[in-house]
Amino acid sequence: MEKKSEDKRSAGFSFGLPISSSSFVPVSNPSPPALTLTSSSFTISSQLQNDSTKEKKKEKPLGIPGFQSKLDSQWRDVQWTEEQKKSLMKAVSSYRPSCKDVYQARVLLLGPVRSGKSSFISSVQSVFNGRVTNRAMVGSSFNTSFTKKLQSFNIRGQKGEENTGLVLCDIMGLGDGETTGLTLHDILSVIKGHVPEGHKFSPDQPVGTETAGYVKTPSLRDRIHCVAFMVDALKISSCHKGFGSTFKQLREFISELGVHQVALLTHVDQICPETAKDVSNVYKSLSVRETMNKAGALLGMSTSYIVPVKNYASELDLDLNTDVLLLSAVDHILQYVDMFFQDCGPRHT
Repeated sequence: MEKKSEDKRSAGFSFGLPISSSSFVPVSNPSPPALTLTSSSFTISSQLQNDSTKEKKKEKPLGIPGFQSKLDSQWRDVQWTEEQKKSLMKAVSSYRPSCKDVYQARVLLLGPVRSGKSSFISSVQSVFNGRVTNRAMVGSSFNTSFTKKLQSFNIRGQKGEENTGLVLCDIMGLGDGETTGLTLHDILSVIKGHVPEGHKFSPDQPVGTETAGYVKTPSLRDRIHCVAFMVDALKISSCHKGFGSTFKQLREFISELGVHQVALLTHVDQICPETAKDVSNVYKSLSVRETMNKAGALLGMSTSYIVPVKNYASELDLDLNTDVLLLSAVDHILQYVDMFFQDCGPRHT
């Protein structure tokens, strides 16, 4: 039992402004008990702002002179070849959900501001476009999320091909401040399929039956079939302990819905000079491996669920090794999407 805090609106869970328990609108599935995150325990928005200020000063990849940062062999076996890229592209473009009632797999990208959610969507689409494009709008603010609403992006196949069976769902970043924070209630409402496309989130207006376009009885195709947590490799070491507690609590509620979760470790090129020079060094990097272990501890998940990625940022041309890393991450996600459908059934015969 959690200790009740007197004269404080701590009955709700929020990454920005806590919502009162009276404002929590029940959804179709039983709502989880309210969590209490008081100011003494943790405030994500202020912590992320402090982290962002620090990151402005970090313009070069981290490295310690004289320290071995690169192994002789990969600690995960990846083939950095054009053949491997084509094989992964074919696997992703031909993917279709194994459940006969669902035509597209919906994956929710969830993470703090500037963790690389929108950039990941644009980078994956760039691989299939054959050139770097920004399909999901990416902002430049250090403290607030550019994405304010639920946006679903169907990953399009190569020119002349049909769309893939994958939809990546973008949502506002966690910890956007007191006026734009994303609440646990709204996160779970998205996963359950109640939130309409394009809904703009507000902490003082939780998603409910009065919400315009509210999906009262969502079907399996409306739901989220996998959640991918986006974790910034640059901020792992400076994260407050309460951040990890928040993620672990969030993961518990998502797991209760039967939704599998993975994690993408972003900005790995910015913590390892060797990886910045050549992305194929990512699985030889000691700093990337150490950071991945820290991410696992933060999220409360095995590192087997976590994969590193490098998004396209200032580049104008595609890079083979970056493409392979991005496609490998998508393939990793689809494995856990399939687990969801295997649990749900029925399957194609």
